[in-house]
Amino acid sequence: MPEVSIHIEGDAARVWREMIDVERWPEWTASVTSIERLDDGPFAVGSRARIRQPGMPAGIWTVTELEPERSFTWAMSMPGVASTAEHILTATPAGGVDLMLTIDQRGLLAPLVGRLGDRRTVRLMTMEAEGLKRQVEQHEPG
Repeated sequence: MPEVSIHIEGDAARVWREMIDVERWPEWTASVTSIERLDDGPFAVGSRARIRQPGMPAGIWTVTELEPERSFTWAMSMPGVASTAEHILTATPAGGVDLMLTIDQRGLLAPLVGRLGDRRTVRLMTMEAEGLKRQVEQHEPG
């Protein structure tokens, strides 16, 4: 299962706010071309978004789990592959937060998709993590 981790110097609440403001992701990460929320209201379990990423077909992701200021998980299915992505924040004793991104792909075509796409997936996840870090640290007060 591909995984990317990074430390972000910033308030956990601030990192969380940036992370769940998914429609603004294209402003700070090149890993996403566009995100369109398909529902109104706060980002919560059941929230859906259409995501377009470079070189990949658009997919509709649905939030399946959410623990405020800690983590959210969303899932997307296409023929032969079901993907589940986690976004986990862990406050550190010295300040800031550790961000961990994971993606798990299952289904008949998952082994093939993994062999062909794991490097691209890790690259996109790294771009997302580094983009969030820059967004928070460049705009952190004081």
